[in-house]
Amino acid sequence: MTSAVIIPARYDSTRFPGKPLYPLKGIPVVQHVYENSKRSKLASEVFVATESETIFEKVTGFGGKAVMTSEKHLSGTDRIAEVALGIDYDIIVNVQGDEPLIRPEMIDDVITLLYDRRASIGTLVSKIKEQKEITDPNIVKAVFDKEGFALYFSRAAIPVPARHSEITLPDYYKHIGIYSYRKEALISFASMEPTKLELTEKLEQLRALENGMKIKVRETFFETCGVDTPEDLERVEKCLSTSL
Repeated sequence: MTSAVIIPARYDSTRFPGKPLYPLKGIPVVQHVYENSKRSKLASEVFVATESETIFEKVTGFGGKAVMTSEKHLSGTDRIAEVALGIDYDIIVNVQGDEPLIRPEMIDDVITLLYDRRASIGTLVSKIKEQKEITDPNIVKAVFDKEGFALYFSRAAIPVPARHSEITLPDYYKHIGIYSYRKEALISFASMEPTKLELTEKLEQLRALENGMKIKVRETFFETCGVDTPEDLERVEKCLSTSL
């Protein structure tokens, strides 16, 4: 099966306009993401999907491949689905354009999850080590079955031990927002209407589960540092310095 990475990179971010172009160690955020994605052993190609001519020119300027997309897309998934329609790959990996520390091993891991024919989507989780993250609604928790198929994702602290439970506290896992899709599953998913649980939790992956799509997860031991706001830049630069 052939695989490609598509990086959605939108200029008009509500919290941080122009985020993909902001320099980290003198290199734009999107270039860090692109170059790390190119190091994947299993992905044959990497594209940046953007509505911005400025981002398009920056990506092509450093030798990357970029595709102009509609300005009307409401999510990165919709943006990569538009690009996926025009390329001939079996598996599409969505790597967020604000993850400059994405590891190529993580991309390879989500690709291999789809070697299981039962899975339509692949994604990663990591074990939560800090107690405060369990109750943090900005940290999405995941529960999955014995074969690694997702049962649910939530901003709440799941699973919740029953009162007087005789078991010790369970392990908690946080969701890492990298996805692999079978191309046909991505196109189908992008055409679906938002679902009730998705709108309740503001978690797009719940739309897939509500529509019967199987999401397979794998634990990763890598940590990433995403850029969500300008305040994150110092923290991410420290992470970059540590990883170099």
